[in-house]
Amino acid sequence: MTSPAPALSRVLGGPMGRHARPTGTWFRPAPFAFLTLTVSWLIVMVRQVPCRSSSDQYLPWMCYSDIPILYYWRGLKDGLVPFLQTDLEYPVLTGAFMEFCRRLVVFLGGKSEPGLSSDEVAHATNLFFGINAVLLFVLMGVLIWAHLRMSRPWDALMIAASPAILTAGLVNWDALVLAMTGLAILAWSRRKPFWAGFWLGLGIAAKLYPLLLLVPLTVLCLRSSRFKALALAYLGTAASWVAVNLPVYLAAPEGWLNFWTFNADRGGDLGSIWYALSLIGIDIESVSRLEAALMVAGTIAICALLLLAPRRPRFAQGAFLIVTLFLVVNKVYSPQYVLWLLPLLVLARPRWTDWIAFSIAETAYFAAVWGHLDNQLSNGAGDHRLYVLAILVRIGVQLWICGRVVRDMFDPRRDIVRAGGLDDPDGGVLDEAPDAAWVTRLTRGLAAT
Repeated sequence: MTSPAPALSRVLGGPMGRHARPTGTWFRPAPFAFLTLTVSWLIVMVRQVPCRSSSDQYLPWMCYSDIPILYYWRGLKDGLVPFLQTDLEYPVLTGAFMEFCRRLVVFLGGKSEPGLSSDEVAHATNLFFGINAVLLFVLMGVLIWAHLRMSRPWDALMIAASPAILTAGLVNWDALVLAMTGLAILAWSRRKPFWAGFWLGLGIAAKLYPLLLLVPLTVLCLRSSRFKALALAYLGTAASWVAVNLPVYLAAPEGWLNFWTFNADRGGDLGSIWYALSLIGIDIESVSRLEAALMVAGTIAICALLLLAPRRPRFAQGAFLIVTLFLVVNKVYSPQYVLWLLPLLVLARPRWTDWIAFSIAETAYFAAVWGHLDNQLSNGAGDHRLYVLAILVRIGVQLWICGRVVRDMFDPRRDIVRAGGLDDPDGGVLDEAPDAAWVTRLTRGLAAT
């Protein structure tokens, strides 16, 4: 199963003639993608209504969101500024986004100061959530726009129609990093490496995982001797990240460090393989060290695959593999992390069979985590097998898709993106780039053995 374009073409009157021009709304994916996203976002906002008037956020509505919770518990309701006056477990750009929304609350008539009544706090909290919902929708629109401008625009529908939007779209502020990462990949595909780095640096300043994309980018640029483009990407990344982080670090170094110490000190948490093992009685000591060791070993293996594959893999394939590795070995898998993988899956392997399997596994896990937190899966008896099974199935499907991506890398005839003789249409300077001489000698030597 591939792009929906052929099916839509049949519904709307069959394929175009040889001399026809693809004009008009019906021949463009953008209206369908944005309409689908809008409907999905309206549904996810309606799903939040019960949680605005009830404390039952886990079951049956499964409408939990960090947004109003952290507005209250991190002191934004009292007017405290993230990092400067209150600790925050997020990087700087996410904190800045939260502060911007808090100021919008005040601008729109809400109150954010100490000593407020419960009604005033409730009104400001709901206003804060509404403002975030609107802005995050705009950011999701930026992500869809970026994918519409890539080589396979119809695949943007796979993002807009994903159940992940319906389930996890408003759990946290992840639409911010998704937009920044989407713009980075788009800029790279347009052969603008500095701007790709610029957006990537902002993404890293919002959530840490976009940093991982530099790994496949580095290996593939070294393989094809694209040193100037790589240097410009690194320069853009460093420039934007430092520009955002340095002022906060200078003003409040302890507040800035809180994100790093929080993640370094935590143990195995919800959704992780480490948490699943602990639930069945297997306690792992020094989880952080083992996680780091597996991450290093896995990264080396992925770099070797990218370097030694007979034909240079596509950038999106490497990006999907490295982010999946991180999420599989990470100490936590929050429900919204599915959104990190979704755009990369669509770029790496845009097949509906993979999308369906991915969606089923992730949706099942989304339901399971709330059942686990609400003590419904175990019926209060401490039996966590269903939740552990949901974790293992989710990880198993992610690894299964990774295996299919690796198979495409070593047998490009299976790669739908490369159909028709294409190389890496969203690879920017990597597209049609020949291997460096030393790589050619290395791959030939390995093939000979």
